[in-house]
Amino acid sequence: MSVVAENAPAKTLREGAFGHARVLVCRECSHEVELGPHYACPECFGPLEVAYDFPVVTREEIAAGPANIWRYKALLPVPSDIEQSPNMEPGFTRLLKAHNLGRELGIDNLWVKDDSTNPTNSFKDRVVACALSAARELDAKVFACPSTGNLANAVAAAGARAGIKTVVFIPSNLEQPKQVNSAIFTDRLVAVNGNYDDVNKLASEIAGEEEGWAFVNVNVRPFYAEGSKTLGYEIAEQLGWRLPDQIVIPVASGSQLTKVDKSFQELIKLGLVEDKPYKVFGAQATGCSPVSVAYKANTDAIRPVKPDTIAKSLAIGNPADGIYVLDVCRRTGGAVEDITDDEVREGIVLLARTEGIFTETAGGTTVGVLKKLVETGQLDTSLETVVINTGHGLKTLDAISDRVGAAATIEPTYSAFTAANLV
Repeated sequence: MSVVAENAPAKTLREGAFGHARVLVCRECSHEVELGPHYACPECFGPLEVAYDFPVVTREEIAAGPANIWRYKALLPVPSDIEQSPNMEPGFTRLLKAHNLGRELGIDNLWVKDDSTNPTNSFKDRVVACALSAARELDAKVFACPSTGNLANAVAAAGARAGIKTVVFIPSNLEQPKQVNSAIFTDRLVAVNGNYDDVNKLASEIAGEEEGWAFVNVNVRPFYAEGSKTLGYEIAEQLGWRLPDQIVIPVASGSQLTKVDKSFQELIKLGLVEDKPYKVFGAQATGCSPVSVAYKANTDAIRPVKPDTIAKSLAIGNPADGIYVLDVCRRTGGAVEDITDDEVREGIVLLARTEGIFTETAGGTTVGVLKKLVETGQLDTSLETVVINTGHGLKTLDAISDRVGAAATIEPTYSAFTAANLV
């Protein structure tokens, strides 16, 4: 499957089209493939990822860069002139010291990485920016994706900004706010009757048949996935160039978690942070928790499930990077945990009422899992901990609309106010 037709001549890439990226390498057998629109190893069909020949990179050089992900362009598969191409300029979102939430949960040193402040209000703007760069360099004519919502928003907006034809595919039962947030940017929003795995299968078929289509999380997936590394880079830089002791990350496909771990390893190898132990924890909703189930069963076999959860942005029943999530969490001494939909809702309200951050269901899942990890003793409350909020709560209002509202309805008189006993 390729951006170009199977029998079409390969596009000649310009010098430095993918920055310091060297090749695509198979995560299973280590077979190397030339840089291009490939995502499956021709030898074993394993997934491909980007390998680099990094230059010397200093903290000072990074700090002198723009206040977005392109400050790390030397560590990404993008050209050195990436800032000159119209894009959404995502990243460098706030890292907040969560005193109140930490006090509520009994965690001494807690931070929230709040990616809801990205251009389309989710972390997906990061990965899409890297995918868009690859699509440009490969001369794609259509920018597309299958999505559970946030990715569709990001792709539609980035395509509009770049002036490229954009088509996004979503499950037809997706939350209405996320549908609107995509349709406002593109007139080619396609609702598919089925779950995300059905939508993804259709996208893969289209990618194999149509010439010039760049599906961000299919045929340019290796480049797309690298955008998640910028979360890890930013966390380390914002902590004063050190790694946290523990980090809790939501798991959908699992790519975000594995790439944050990759970013930490790269920072260590480049000498930008001190080499130290850290634990990575994955968070899932019980209604779609194949990775958590495998972790608890102490097996590598991840059995696909049919999603049934309000956390639709995490509702991937057959996660592509699931086995690699298990590897990372086990290697670092972390864990993968899941919570019920009611606990997801409680997590949304808890974060809002302690830190003033309105998160969507994915963030509610992560905060809820953080709470459960503390209660079950899996997380050390004395260690510095980061929890990632990946999206804004305005995208999933239905999840909590019946849980919050007016405390009282009163007449416009002082006596009515005092009778309501609100203070």
